[in-house]
Amino acid sequence: MFIYIVKSGDSLFSIATKYQVSLDSIRITNGLKTDRLVPGQDLLIPSNMYIVQPGDSLYSISQMSFISMETIRQYNGLHTDRLMIGMKLYLPPRTKYPGEGFSYITPSTSENNQMIVQAFSPINTYFGIFEYHILEDGNLSTLEDQELIKLAREHKVAPLAVVTNLTASGFSSELTRKVLSSPEKRERLINNIYQLIKTKNYAGVNIDFELVHESERDLFSGFLHSLRGKLKPEGYYTSVSVPAKSNDVVPWLKGYDYGGIGAAVDFVFLMAYDWHEVSSPPGPVAPIKEVKQTIEYALNHMKANKIILGVPRYGYNWTMSNGTAVSARPIAVADAIATAMKYQEPIQYSKEFQQPFFHYRDETGKRHIVWYEDTRARAHKLELVVHYGLKGVGAWQLGLHFPQSAFIVREFFTTKKVI
Repeated sequence: MFIYIVKSGDSLFSIATKYQVSLDSIRITNGLKTDRLVPGQDLLIPSNMYIVQPGDSLYSISQMSFISMETIRQYNGLHTDRLMIGMKLYLPPRTKYPGEGFSYITPSTSENNQMIVQAFSPINTYFGIFEYHILEDGNLSTLEDQELIKLAREHKVAPLAVVTNLTASGFSSELTRKVLSSPEKRERLINNIYQLIKTKNYAGVNIDFELVHESERDLFSGFLHSLRGKLKPEGYYTSVSVPAKSNDVVPWLKGYDYGGIGAAVDFVFLMAYDWHEVSSPPGPVAPIKEVKQTIEYALNHMKANKIILGVPRYGYNWTMSNGTAVSARPIAVADAIATAMKYQEPIQYSKEFQQPFFHYRDETGKRHIVWYEDTRARAHKLELVVHYGLKGVGAWQLGLHFPQSAFIVREFFTTKKVI
């Protein structure tokens, strides 16, 4: 399998002919609902044979397939890097990394629940079912989640109850402070989480408390430690999602003590995304340099086998006016590509950030800038998981359509199961 970048003048038929693969295999692998393409679009080509094209080099083929030049040389008996047009090169399977997968999923219709669980259970160890939120007295909200729990277990994926500090107006540091600073409320919350897991047949919990204030830093780590102490004797998992950070200087990130948190839980979901988001100027959602810095910072404070790298299945579409972003909205990967197709705007790719982007004008003449994640960007992040020996990879969230994602994950990983 390799990644092909659509060029001007390409058609689905010409690409299939060029690499001697069926049209349907390309359609299915890439979730294509139309044969229209746009320059810069990335396509996964489901073949282990590569046919050398004009302008190819061993280096460029290595970059497309994420297989080292030396491995390609060895398997094809090459004694020189010189290639002939039309030459067939065998692309051997990667040595797959044994990792764990954790992805968020939200309850939906019965049909959607079944479709998503069936599609993504092979590459996930855990599903974080989103979400229960805490109340001021330490109780929990309700959620219609029993079908998802049952489906997850039937497909050998451990369901984790996601518990957040979300309120009607967003994540609340004040709510976190009120609950964690009261011994009575904190203990009630821990007991309620335990009862929820036990009663509903969850395998554990994922705590997603965002905007934790510096003043609650030790309280938060201590809460996680106490929670795990309650859950671990009965074999339940305690996990936590934390924002990405590469230092302890940024004020709004000081509430997250990576060392204390890593010691308190079974694993950490590192939210390595949203460097640019709805309230920021346009830019890459998950730039590779910052992702790498976050991993390295985390590794200075916790063991590699505690870290699941969180990656996005989306980007953002910014509406511009006189060079300034006036609004923005999240956009799933498939929708980003569909937008580029609709307006026939070529997709560009930043090698610096390892993220795709494009510009377009809508029907009213408003200018838009879109940055998102694609297969190339995802593959580079999967390489980081392998390089640093992390526990695995996970995503926010499975309802956001990214058709090639499961295929590329299977190229890199053998997913461990725990139930």
